[in-house]
Amino acid sequence: MAEKIKVGVYGASGYAGQDVVEILAHHPAVELQFGTSNTYAGTAIPFTNLAYIPHEQADLTSVDAVFLALPHKASAPMAAKARALGKKVIDLSADLRLDTPEVYQKWYGNAHPNPELLPVPYGLPEFNRERLKGADLVAAPGCYPTTTLLGVAPVLRHDWLQPEAPIIVDAKSGVSGAGREPKPNLHFVEVYSNFYPYNPGRVHRHVGEIEQEMHKLNPNAGLLIFTPHLLPVDRGLMASIYVTLKSEYTATDAQALYEETYANEPLVKVLPAGQQATLKHVVRTNGAAISLTPVTDRYLHITSVTDNLRKGASGQAVQCFNLMLGLPETAGLL
Repeated sequence: MAEKIKVGVYGASGYAGQDVVEILAHHPAVELQFGTSNTYAGTAIPFTNLAYIPHEQADLTSVDAVFLALPHKASAPMAAKARALGKKVIDLSADLRLDTPEVYQKWYGNAHPNPELLPVPYGLPEFNRERLKGADLVAAPGCYPTTTLLGVAPVLRHDWLQPEAPIIVDAKSGVSGAGREPKPNLHFVEVYSNFYPYNPGRVHRHVGEIEQEMHKLNPNAGLLIFTPHLLPVDRGLMASIYVTLKSEYTATDAQALYEETYANEPLVKVLPAGQQATLKHVVRTNGAAISLTPVTDRYLHITSVTDNLRKGASGQAVQCFNLMLGLPETAGLL
């Protein structure tokens, strides 16, 4: 039996970090060496025989790769430190997703902590697989960008969209997408039986990330109108996407385009015509589900769903890890 790959997880007690640990604990090629948490240091790490240790006590020389489930601004310096020691790094934060320090400053309001690291391969395997194979440093996408980009990518790549028409994304995420740190607006009594948009009007930080990757798929991509909502469930993310097609294409033809695009993708399922994607298709799985509804010949409604902590974060990070290390892409994920 081949020697297992030694891995550490920084920020292992957050929601995304916990899911990384759970997946890696059952990964056939991985031996988890440590999980860090300054808040929960000394307590047991679920799914393992380990206890959390403070970030500064983690021994980078003991591992081959690290997952960084740290807040933005804290993650990039740790990525630089790990890379200086020759370790593979999968970053789940926003620090490395944007290609330039100028764009990062625009959306995050402060100078990039380690601009020398940019640009970094964007970890959406379905459209960036070759860049991820053997990579040393990968930026795992956010949950909203992942779900949106998987939904809109086929019509963008094949240039089916009317350039001057906006791409409208009405997105809803479970409360875990806001992280584990307590906040007044995330208390049970605030969230339960409630539903509301937040950061609408092109100010949400993920707008820059989504537009960056849309323009790589098609430089003529239209204006993104993106409105996220807080859904009163623990996990799951749905993006309802509305697009306008060029006159030479019809909405009913999109079903075949999507089925062909994702035919060989093990973690993306296109539902049969007439079925609607729901959170139950994906919650606690590492895949995405997509359904298509023709509205008229020119207007198409796309529903894309993921588990925001799995395909939207941890599961996708492990998918990237597998490609980086030359492992079967779905190892530990199915």
